[in-house]
Amino acid sequence: MPEGIDLGLSGLASNFDWRSLVDQLSEVERAPQRRLRTEQTALEQRNNAYASINTQLSVLQSRVATLKDGDLFDARAVTVSDTTVGTAAVSDGAPLGSHVFAITQLAAAAVRLGTLDAGQALSPSSDVSGLTLSGAAFATTITDGTFTVNGKQVSITTSDTLQDVFDRISSATSGDIAGSYDPNTDKISLASIGGSEIVLGSATDTSNFLSAAKLANNGGTATASTAALGAIRLTAALDAANFATTINDGGSNAGLFKINGVEISFDADADSLAAVIERINDSAAGVTASYDPLNDRLKLTNKTTGDLGVGLEDVTGNFLAATGLSGGTLQRGKDLLYTVNGGTALSSHSNTITEASSGLAGLSVTALKEGASVTVGVAADTATIKSAITDFVTEYNRVQSLIESSTASTTDAKGVVTAGILASESDAYTLASQLRNLATTQVSGLSGVFKQLEAIGISSNGNDNTLAVASDGDLEEALSGNLNSLKELFTHSTLGLGVQLDTFLEATIGDEGSLISRQDNLDKQSLSIDTQIVDQEKLVQSHRAQLITSFLAMETAQSRVNQQLSFLSQRFGGTSS
Repeated sequence: MPEGIDLGLSGLASNFDWRSLVDQLSEVERAPQRRLRTEQTALEQRNNAYASINTQLSVLQSRVATLKDGDLFDARAVTVSDTTVGTAAVSDGAPLGSHVFAITQLAAAAVRLGTLDAGQALSPSSDVSGLTLSGAAFATTITDGTFTVNGKQVSITTSDTLQDVFDRISSATSGDIAGSYDPNTDKISLASIGGSEIVLGSATDTSNFLSAAKLANNGGTATASTAALGAIRLTAALDAANFATTINDGGSNAGLFKINGVEISFDADADSLAAVIERINDSAAGVTASYDPLNDRLKLTNKTTGDLGVGLEDVTGNFLAATGLSGGTLQRGKDLLYTVNGGTALSSHSNTITEASSGLAGLSVTALKEGASVTVGVAADTATIKSAITDFVTEYNRVQSLIESSTASTTDAKGVVTAGILASESDAYTLASQLRNLATTQVSGLSGVFKQLEAIGISSNGNDNTLAVASDGDLEEALSGNLNSLKELFTHSTLGLGVQLDTFLEATIGDEGSLISRQDNLDKQSLSIDTQIVDQEKLVQSHRAQLITSFLAMETAQSRVNQQLSFLSQRFGGTSS
């Protein structure tokens, strides 16, 4: 055989396309595999159909879980006659009824007011020639600019002394207005030498000096600051914050005081009043601290309303005494005062009336206006219960409709009948039948008047396995007239429809459920087919290899015969064919 000839090429020696024959024979031998693939596709389609039913059953089970929970039927709805007088909230199981709340007094928080003028005066003497505006402890920082006195503009900068300001007022008014400072009252006074009326300010003023000095028009020939001017510097260190009484921390930088028993620390050299106020507000002392610059005093406001006090104690240092808090006054808080249904007067520290003060279980009312009455009604939340029942019917029908569409056969225009993907599955028919029996069968052993869904207006539509709300009036009547019997119908510990349906659904789609087992079997059958196809293909390939080997042997033999004929022809002068 000449070198280079590939006898694996079909028909090279024999002129017969045996490879096409081998391919055709292999395809014929694969016919069982194709039948298995068709069977496997059907299995997968049935499995997918069951998976869709499983999903829908899970939704139904969630609706059933709501119905079998007694809390649903204990749900309450609350109505309020006038929401400007009060609002209300109610918890499940609260007694039904209507109550009139008469609000005579709203609750308010107590306030501990420090003494007035906690800061020392601007200057210890009437000589203010060395007191710069930037260094003076005004409650409001003075700004550069101009202000107007008797129609004359006065220009100042914060580097000016207070005496400079008085001199400029006098100069601007040609000596008519004289300014002075009284250290005893801590006030600035302006007086007209000529007895003319003093008029302060204009729309074009750019400095806030007049407002910072608390100077205002009074229609007279003289005017003075309306209040003492010296104030606390909020951001300065406590011992340099201009307190009338210098704050000390006991000399160890570890000052301590208590508010309502809660310890608050301070360092007179390092902490500012603003920092201590923030520390108080962030603590568990239950008060809000603030500084009133207009009245130059601190105050503590209870975070909770009611007639409650504020406990104060200096432990180390004199913070509370120096700020005037311990020597101040308590503006007592107010308790909420009210009556229920015309009864005796009741009280609450809070404006929210709870069971603790009213004795009305599960009902909470927040008072908003005093001197008024509001009627609060507590009723069963029938809207929520009805919605839960109708949602159940909707999801039940979706399950039945899905099973129906998967099992029913259809006929096209030519009369060709196509069976549903689950038409041969008895499990699907059994599932639909069991669901219908549970939903429509009368439950014996219940004590109430309702023993089946039909009694509340829900029955089979007569054509298929679905349900219909045949009488909305019956359902409404059941909700409003006999809620306890309705509750028993769904929630009885062993006989309730909700309980029975949930048990059935768990046995069907739970971890060990019958539908899950059916799907598992379909999966196993599909996997078995994969194995069968692999085994069958091995046989096909084996037979194919045998055929190819045989045809190659034929090609080899034919090639030798062709060579011998060619030799003989050449030797004896004949022609080869």
